[in-house]
Amino acid sequence: MDEPAGKNVGHSGPPAFFAWLVHAFTASGAILAMLALFAVERGEWRLALFWLFVAVVVDGIDGSFARWAMVKEKAARVDGDTLDLVVDYLTYVFVPTLFLWRAGLMPEVLAPWLAAAIQLSSLYLFARKDMKSDDNYFRGFPALWNVVAFYLFALDAGPVAGTFVILFLVAATFAPILFIHPFRVRDYGRWPPLLAAVWAVASTALLWFDTAGPSRSLCLILSVASAVILVGLGLLRTIRGKRP
Repeated sequence: MDEPAGKNVGHSGPPAFFAWLVHAFTASGAILAMLALFAVERGEWRLALFWLFVAVVVDGIDGSFARWAMVKEKAARVDGDTLDLVVDYLTYVFVPTLFLWRAGLMPEVLAPWLAAAIQLSSLYLFARKDMKSDDNYFRGFPALWNVVAFYLFALDAGPVAGTFVILFLVAATFAPILFIHPFRVRDYGRWPPLLAAVWAVASTALLWFDTAGPSRSLCLILSVASAVILVGLGLLRTIRGKRP
């Protein structure tokens, strides 16, 4: 009789306990989504974005932990990829959509339609078998609606600008454009993770500045500049093609 998956996988690597701990760490993103949702319902916009940013950090590092803990071998009963997708949909799409709606970043009359467009386009992306290229670039806009909500809120863009941004990015989900995954792409060495770290720190710090000032301006510049560079690296890959 075959041994159940994840049993008797040998003594190499850390104990199986750590593999299950990594699964729990990934699943904590659902709790962060719930906390963000509660904050949205109370109109605590900055707190909601903070919880969503913590979820981004969890999502950014849990893959490294999973590979170290050998979760596919030592906790194979749980499909970590499926768990990650479910949590990502909550934190990157569902809760941010409610944020965009409740924070007035889309016109009330169009909000149901725009929210539906976000959901459906994101489901398409999440269900694609070829969501990523062989060298780990996302095909089309990778449903980073938490980031969209952050910038529309931080820049006080208003519902009209929000409508155009949402429609453009929904269309970009289906476009033959590549977006970089800063922690999986190897084309640029350690630069993408470094840029992602700068973006995360600057963006999180930006949430705590209520009024304009030098500190807020610096955080905004660092946040936008690092984001633009990361997007630019994806566009560069789109134009030049895959490296040998």
